[in-house]
Amino acid sequence: MFEQLLIGSGVICGTVVIHVLFINVLVHLLTKYSDWIVAPPQMVRRTIVLIAMVLWLVAGLSVSSWLWAGIYLINGVFEDLEPALYFAVVTFTTLGYGDIIVGPDWRLLASLTAVNGLIIVGLNTAFLFEALSRINKAQAVNNDG
Repeated sequence: MFEQLLIGSGVICGTVVIHVLFINVLVHLLTKYSDWIVAPPQMVRRTIVLIAMVLWLVAGLSVSSWLWAGIYLINGVFEDLEPALYFAVVTFTTLGYGDIIVGPDWRLLASLTAVNGLIIVGLNTAFLFEALSRINKAQAVNNDG
């Protein structure tokens, strides 16, 4: 039990670092290209930026899923990559089909994968909401000026 808590806590910390790095890249790019983002045609640019941000954050989710799959493989929870990755994605997204499950020895680690997914999806959602809110405000100021 404590081994799973230790492993899971470490992976959760790792995925938080991964997503903070992914978000920092977006913050840097949003700052660097802020003049372009607020210039006309604003709706088109806002759409492009939002799509790019979502795709970038999905890439971060993918990296996190691969990390969890690697942890499952290293610890012998799964023998092959495909079921390990599939289980990691399904559990990380809290979809939980139930067609592939882990044995009782690793259930706690699997539940930490789901908790991690909730945390990361919440972080990404909060970032997207705040970024879009700031873009909308900046575009409104640009329209007034």
